[in-house]
Parts: sequence; structure tokens; C-alpha cells
Amino acid sequence: LYPDEAGFNFMDNESFDQISISESQITNSNLLKEGTNVEILFHAVKNVPLTIELPTHMTLEVTYTEPGVKGDTATNAMKWATIETGAEVKVPLFIETGDLIKVDTRDSSYIERVKK
Repeated sequence: LYPDEAGFNFMDNESFDQISISESQITNSNLLKEGTNVEILFHAVKNVPLTIELPTHMTLEVTYTEPGVKGDTATNAMKWATIETGAEVKVPLFIETGDLIKVDTRDSSYIERVKK
């Protein structure tokens, strides 16, 4: 559902029960976008969350990046870009502010530019 000062709040899509989970329990929580469906594995007896899995790939908007240098495409040079969740990801020089990119949530790496 949404983040707050206690962590992240999730809702079961079937029962509509809500649970709050601390940020430290979520790998790459800086890539988590409001409304994203995740899989949460609960302990059967204690009913506490054991693991939280984000989708393997997420499409996110670049909110800021420095302009690429024209003509500097011969190398596989990368630059930093800030995405809509506030995380920073290394992207190729041709990526611009406003572009949609696909990011691998396992290692926060750039995969490809997505057409709007």
C-alpha cells in the first residue's frame, strides 16, 4: 500500500487485512513503489512475515539525471539517475529525465529503456 515512519504497510488482496513491515526486512526497499504487488511468506504458527519478494523487474520513471554528452556512445559509459522511488541507478548515457526504465530489483541494475 504505502510507506510511513514505521516501515511499509501492505494489504492482502483477498482478505484486505493490513500488516506493517519494517524497511530492514525488505531487500532493495528503495525500489518499492506504492501499489506494487509483492509476495510475503508468513510463518505458519507465529503468523509473522519471513520473506518479502518484490517483482523481479519493475518499470520506473527517471526523475533526474545529468544530460549525456553528445557523441559519447562508443563506450559502455554509465551515469547515475534518480528514479521515482528516490533510489539511484546506473544507466547508459542516452537515458534522459522522464524516461521509463526497467530495473532488476535483485541488484538494482538497469535492464532497458521502456517505450511510453
